[in-house]
Amino acid sequence: MKNKKILVTGSSGLIGSEVCVYFSRLGFDIHGIDNNQRAVFFGPAGDTRWNQERLARELPSFTHHELDMRDRAGVLRLAAELCPAVIIHTAAQPSHDRAADIPFDDFDTNAVGTLNLLEAARRACPESPFIHLSTNKVYGDLPNTIRLKELESRWDYDDPAFAQGIPETFSIDQSKHSLFGASKAAADIMVQEYGRYFSMPTCCLRGGCLTGPNHSGVELHGFLSYLVKCNMEGREYKVFGYKGKQVRDNIHAQDVAAFIHEFAQAPRAAQVYNLGGGKGNSCSILEAFASVEKLTGKSQKRVYADQNRIGDHICYYSDLRKMRDHFPKWDIRKSLDDIMREIVESWRARLAAEAR
Repeated sequence: MKNKKILVTGSSGLIGSEVCVYFSRLGFDIHGIDNNQRAVFFGPAGDTRWNQERLARELPSFTHHELDMRDRAGVLRLAAELCPAVIIHTAAQPSHDRAADIPFDDFDTNAVGTLNLLEAARRACPESPFIHLSTNKVYGDLPNTIRLKELESRWDYDDPAFAQGIPETFSIDQSKHSLFGASKAAADIMVQEYGRYFSMPTCCLRGGCLTGPNHSGVELHGFLSYLVKCNMEGREYKVFGYKGKQVRDNIHAQDVAAFIHEFAQAPRAAQVYNLGGGKGNSCSILEAFASVEKLTGKSQKRVYADQNRIGDHICYYSDLRKMRDHFPKWDIRKSLDDIMREIVESWRARLAAEAR
């Protein structure tokens, strides 16, 4: 690529910041959009200014742009000024629980903000790969209709058709999504449509639990990070339904960034990929408790609420076969054990710094 400019939205968040670091090491000029909206959505615990400051301090090629994705004129103007070689869209209101309290903010950020960026890309750089961080919540609660089996510490699929997990062909229609899932589904379909209608190189990455040591985990978003934080602070963790046996697949932010790089090098139009850790990196909440307790030596305080979150999945892990088929150089590099250990080490360092 002669053009070395990369535009990353949500650059202070977990995936956005990891992408910034990854592409900076490859010699790209990084332009990040963020306005710390996560602190507005989740309060001080969700603040990401520390990550913005880290990027500015550690990456000489990083330029921060204080911009809200709902600012259509600002988004159009910046894209026209930069004409980036790649656009990586990670900015979002990320919580399906929070969305019900702020439906306008949720939809305007997730759906309208994505449309603003798509149209900016079409006008300024339609040939540049457009990579959208979608979510597995676009499938709504339809995965809960798959026949399941209850094991000692987790639920699992009892239908051999889903032995490898949920494929991209799974329906997103006629199920309960939460308002967050609906706003992200609108964005997801629009990203596909710009790819098909305008022949732009777009893709939707329907993420499972995207995680890593730089996550500012809170109760409403950031499952593993928040769980580890609760354990290390001796705080009670609230389990919502399903006996604590609900299953998620976890993928390290570095593996997410690596896949984004692979797609950017060989983009396709209107693609969808289920981006998760797969069955090998899946765990239930009960299993996560056991893993973290082993690493920290501290018992996890917990309370159980016999009511699941609306639209929540009982069991979800991604079928990675399409990703591996399209991009054979890519694979999961960070195991679940690696992820757990890094998150524990990160929170240990952060909590020690706060105590000083």
